[in-house]
Amino acid sequence: MDGTHWMYVLLILVTMPPMVPNSALLTGAGTLAATGGLSLAPLAIILLASAVLGDLGVFLMGRRSRGRALPWLARDARRRSTLDWASRRIQRYGVPSVIAMRFVPTGRGMGGLAAGIVGYPVRKYLIGAGIAEAVFLSYTIGLGYVGGRALPESIPPFLIGPAISLLVAGSVIVAQRGLSARSNRPVS
Repeated sequence: MDGTHWMYVLLILVTMPPMVPNSALLTGAGTLAATGGLSLAPLAIILLASAVLGDLGVFLMGRRSRGRALPWLARDARRRSTLDWASRRIQRYGVPSVIAMRFVPTGRGMGGLAAGIVGYPVRKYLIGAGIAEAVFLSYTIGLGYVGGRALPESIPPFLIGPAISLLVAGSVIVAQRGLSARSNRPVS
């Protein structure tokens, strides 16, 4: 196996499990695609399949543990209310709820478990997970790809992904603080 194939294998390993932070690596992969180190179409297809398989695995864990999880969750008022809240959202909003959960911190894993536990239909879950992962991967890989095309060749491609991820995260933090400061101002 040459170096390129190992990179695809590494990317599969970090995109399949839902609890592994992988945005910087995916952005870096987009940068490598822009500079010719990886092929963009196989990259997108492989990562989409890997992420959806990981989501399906979490969903099936929730489905299989339902008999043990429901009584355990019902014993504590806080856990029960959290499950009730998630269940109502999933049942009421369906696929859009599954999509939205992907973009909440830890939502990919917890949303999949909750959907499995509450008995959400697997076909609908896979539709939502597929759409959510396609959107997530498009903008994550896309940011790296655009960055790789726009920046000079003197910058090593493996630095562009983490730099873009830090820039996006920093922008979100600044926006959150600005909104927080605005909402804490006294009303005149």
